[in-house]
Amino acid sequence: MRYAIAIAITLSIFMTSALATEFKVSGVYTAWGQSQHDFWFGKKGKANEDYNDNYVVQMLRFKVVGAVNDNLRFVTRLDIAQGWWGIDNALRSVQRTQTAGGSSLFDFKDTNFLVHVDQAYVEFTVPNTPLDVRVGRMWYGLGNRIMVDNNYDGVQFDLKDVVGKKLTFSWAKVSEGVDALSDERVVKPDARGYTDARDAHMFILNLNNATGSLNYDVYGMYYWDASIADGNAYVPDHLQFFKTRFSPQISNLMAIGLAGTFKKDKLTIKGELDYLSGKDKIKNTTYGLKQKWDINNGDLSGYNIYLKTTYAATDKVSVGAVFGMGSGDDDLTGGKGNVNKLRTSGFFYITEVWEDSIMPDEEGITPQGLGAPNVRGYRELENTTILQLNTTIKPVPKLSCFFSYNYLKATQPIPKWVYKERKEGDKIIVEKNEIDYSETATDLGQEVDFKISYKMYKELDLTLRGGVFMPGDAAAFLINGTNKFKKNAWELKATITYKF
Repeated sequence: MRYAIAIAITLSIFMTSALATEFKVSGVYTAWGQSQHDFWFGKKGKANEDYNDNYVVQMLRFKVVGAVNDNLRFVTRLDIAQGWWGIDNALRSVQRTQTAGGSSLFDFKDTNFLVHVDQAYVEFTVPNTPLDVRVGRMWYGLGNRIMVDNNYDGVQFDLKDVVGKKLTFSWAKVSEGVDALSDERVVKPDARGYTDARDAHMFILNLNNATGSLNYDVYGMYYWDASIADGNAYVPDHLQFFKTRFSPQISNLMAIGLAGTFKKDKLTIKGELDYLSGKDKIKNTTYGLKQKWDINNGDLSGYNIYLKTTYAATDKVSVGAVFGMGSGDDDLTGGKGNVNKLRTSGFFYITEVWEDSIMPDEEGITPQGLGAPNVRGYRELENTTILQLNTTIKPVPKLSCFFSYNYLKATQPIPKWVYKERKEGDKIIVEKNEIDYSETATDLGQEVDFKISYKMYKELDLTLRGGVFMPGDAAAFLINGTNKFKKNAWELKATITYKF
């Protein structure tokens, strides 16, 4: 009886609270079929297989906002039924045949049968002040998502209409050491062998303002990882996926930048300029297994330049151009290391194949583009100089056709390299791991892309998109270490998107 009374009281409290709270639910369902071919440029894998993959992926995402009034609300974003068709609802555990289910791919990413929470925070306005506060897990980003684009736990403060339109200060707890409630430098090693239990933090200051037809952001970011005494850094060692080969370990990183959008009449211009400087305090003498690390003198620096213009010539035709340039490392055997970002989810878009990299390591769930962990091309503008010419044609109101041509070069020459390994029991023995500067190249290649979208309803979009990437010597060196393989890589993708 007392349990029934307790349940009744709880339901009564919940219903009273629900009546006082206004809930708004929005979201998106997306399913996309991928067909990827020759992402290793014709080189075969260890099992003598070609890179030819066809698969279907889906995701249902809800955003729920509960507001008591205009000054107090909570926000959460949930991913449901997210996964590969035929894989992510398979059992993960070891079967009677001593084989694991397909869902054990990608470090047991929680996509089968589970709800994945991307964001969960409370937002409130401090009474009688222009200050808004957000506390919890939320999105952190800068500019056009080139340097920072990720969900973290922390606090954000918005000061509105006092300095510019909005001044935002953010702090994020990026890493809690070794998942232990200790900030001691040395603790008992965890299952992964990590021992330095200190934390990693990120601080951001962003000023948003507008003048005339220009809306702009001026920002600064500082990242500090204290957990490096054990010889590994949170970025990239704890990310559970492979980045581009020869990536530095980031101990400290400072970045400043300017991004803006100019709109006037038929012309739209977007741009960004970033400068980064930091430290890699881990003194590597090797590139590590799978050429994970960069060898440098401890200093890191880099930059990003991005400019996108669109001109609406008529109601049915627009033309545009994109220029991007990111710094690279001119010496992978020493000197300064290169850094273009802290961490991103891959939503910065220029091309379909070369750097479109919504990844299984972040909010995406499939390898898309040559930046995938199993290919390890560049992401965003890392060591890339790109020029794109494009046009968008709208023959009827519901149909949009986008076409682009892209020319890509490496900002700094890319050398060839040699990597050989053998297996002894459960151990992998690296026999050769060398960079050879006797031959370098800068011609990454060319790419032709298209995107055709049809809005069946206002909320329902059907899209067919894809591209062909024609690799040069530099892309071949980057991905395979040799220019013996230069077969064109191509991709087709069909998507259905329902926004509600």
